[in-house]
Amino acid sequence: MKIALAQINTTVGDFEGNVGKILQYAKLAADRGADLVVFPELAVCGYPPRDLVERPDFIQRSEAELSRLSHLLPDIPAVIGYVRRSHVQTGKPVSNAAAIVYRGKVLLDYVKILLPFYDVFDESRYFEPGNAVGIYDLEGVRIGITICEDIWNDKNFWRKRLYPRDPVEEITKAGANLLLNIASSPFTTEKIQLRHDMLRTIAVEHDIPVAYVNHVGGNDQLILDGSSLAFSAGGTPAARAKSFQEDLLVFDTTGTTVDIHPAPASEIEAVYQALTLGTRDYMRKCGFREAIVGLSGGIDSSLVVTLAAEALGPENVHAIAMPGPYSSPGSLRDAEDLARRLGVDFRVIPITPIYENYLQTLAPSFKGRPADVTEENIQARIRGNILMALSNKLGAMVLSTGNKSELAVGYCTLYGDMAGGLAVIADVPKTMVYELARYANQAGERIPQSCLEKAPSAELRANQTDQDTLPPYEVLDVILKAAIEERLCAKAIAEKYKIRMPLIKDVLHRVSCAEYKRQQAAPALKVTAKAFGMGRRYPIAQKFTG
Repeated sequence: MKIALAQINTTVGDFEGNVGKILQYAKLAADRGADLVVFPELAVCGYPPRDLVERPDFIQRSEAELSRLSHLLPDIPAVIGYVRRSHVQTGKPVSNAAAIVYRGKVLLDYVKILLPFYDVFDESRYFEPGNAVGIYDLEGVRIGITICEDIWNDKNFWRKRLYPRDPVEEITKAGANLLLNIASSPFTTEKIQLRHDMLRTIAVEHDIPVAYVNHVGGNDQLILDGSSLAFSAGGTPAARAKSFQEDLLVFDTTGTTVDIHPAPASEIEAVYQALTLGTRDYMRKCGFREAIVGLSGGIDSSLVVTLAAEALGPENVHAIAMPGPYSSPGSLRDAEDLARRLGVDFRVIPITPIYENYLQTLAPSFKGRPADVTEENIQARIRGNILMALSNKLGAMVLSTGNKSELAVGYCTLYGDMAGGLAVIADVPKTMVYELARYANQAGERIPQSCLEKAPSAELRANQTDQDTLPPYEVLDVILKAAIEERLCAKAIAEKYKIRMPLIKDVLHRVSCAEYKRQQAAPALKVTAKAFGMGRRYPIAQKFTG
């Protein structure tokens, strides 16, 4: 049997566009001689629909579009993910389902059994779980259908399981001799390899061919990388889709042919591609073509402008340098040099006159009080106002430039450098920012080398560097990853990484105090195991630091 895995990019709620894409890829599959075409989880409505599934008209449209698809598809059976009514008297009114449709009929309608409720996933809030495994006999092959989380509980791979049931084990015991999984699995670092290893383990341990098709594309904070896979019963790779772009591959279950497409060469390349895709899709799906970035000449804004130019095309990016009283001539030169190399629109709007007017206006109210961080924040907020004014006038979205390390400890200004519609690198630690910048320069220097070499600085007071206020980023990022992603307490961090306890305590205190800022920040593209935003729900008013 030849199974086409259709790795598509859908938009939440764009039923017409999503159905059109399903039909397009079904035709491509039929033209390539496939016996079955498989689409991702919730392909009809897009992923993640979140509270839209609480609207009856949304569910009715999803069901109607699946029915319409069944009559419009070419002459090839298709597995399609969609949301539908659960038809239960007690429980949630809707279910996450996968239907096999062919020639106007629904041959099988399977409901997802395992509903994740951790990190960014809220599925048990919305969906009624299924009870029965889904198996359909197609041309003598007993196909077992699963949906995303259903395969993430295999006892042969996970030492600690989250659920009492194992749908993979149940489906193989029920006689399936081919396992299909349709998914909407978001990207994080190391996840592509993790999926590969997990799927291969299933194929080997259960001695069954495994085919996995994943959504691709950015939707709000989530980036879905695709990276669809198929393995033979012995665990030999038989098919692999590209990452971070739409793709169609054909899995030959006989093993006579393979369809392996290239993968990212490194984890940093994967993160770079993820951020590019996430930026492009967030802008496009929100109706924006052009972006505005405050370009200081520092490493963070240089990386964001570079990503924006790659995602949107340089002709759609406006880089705005806003030198102030403490901006160095070198930073302005670096900003102009980068903009020229990228080919983006570059404008210089000095803020010193505006800043001096602010100080003069506020002088009576500030009388008798020494200069402090207040004056620094005024500069940042002037820049934020300028960027938002240009956003309004040009109809372009401001991309904020702060990184995860700064956001974690509150080294950022509300309504200043935090202003924007998307925080492109707010889940990227500072040390990774440098790695991504070096990767961006592999094909030729775009980000000036001086940006990589000079000490990072907000340039809001004379001779300022980040390390006046923060520990070295090499140390800070270790503490932050241990606390945020590994969830270690201060004592455990000190023991594991041999870092002084007072420094750890200070960092954790800063993280706790900055929660009110983070909850007012622009949405951040998620690339690490634990990002600030929808997957990390900490109270603002609390006293526990650990």
